[in-house]
Amino acid sequence: MSEVVVTKPREGKFNKNAARRVRVAGKIPAVLYGSGHQPVAIEVDPKQIARILFSETGHNTIFDVEVAGQSAAKAMIVDSQRDPVTDQLIHIDMKRIALDKALRVKVLGIPVGVRTAGGILDQVLREVEVECLPANIPPSIAVDVSNLEMFASLRISDLPHSDTVKFLNAEDATVAHVVSIREEAPTAAEAELAAAAAAAAEAAAATPAEPEVARKGGKPEDTDKKADAGGKKPEAKK
Repeated sequence: MSEVVVTKPREGKFNKNAARRVRVAGKIPAVLYGSGHQPVAIEVDPKQIARILFSETGHNTIFDVEVAGQSAAKAMIVDSQRDPVTDQLIHIDMKRIALDKALRVKVLGIPVGVRTAGGILDQVLREVEVECLPANIPPSIAVDVSNLEMFASLRISDLPHSDTVKFLNAEDATVAHVVSIREEAPTAAEAELAAAAAAAAEAAAATPAEPEVARKGGKPEDTDKKADAGGKKPEAKK
């Protein structure tokens, strides 16, 4: 049975203060537009929206929306905003749809598993864009990646195609691939210590070592000490 979302026109229409009052009352401010109708500012029950978003089809769920004074229409949630702190929904955009006209929607891909030793699955695309009639929107795209070998890739062309759903992404676009596990990056403190050690080693290598001076008969300072003791420098033997 299709979800029926009963809405109420919002007082103040697109006024921010009116939207704030709707949230205080425990409702979600929303906008309904599309199919040749003027946008309508409405408020909706968060419980009904939660049932839609957490259903199998999620954002691509088609439901009936009723607005006071207007006939019921088919609609979808095309955009939503959440509070960055509480993660609660603070605004929703709904679009009226015609069941006989193709739509462009995004579908989430779900990988089944990876069976490759020493590698991990890097999912490059987590959603793909498709075009189809509302009744043919796939709830998700399940792909078996268990046979992907090391460095092998799964592309848009490898996804299950049909005559009712058209993929809008490039056919050679990478959806997922198996890569080797990267080494853990050093921390900032470890990187700083390594840089300091390398700089010290480089400075030491650039500084020339002082040569040692050796003279026959002793060190230069020994001759100076003998001169001081006798008052005269020793004469050289002939």
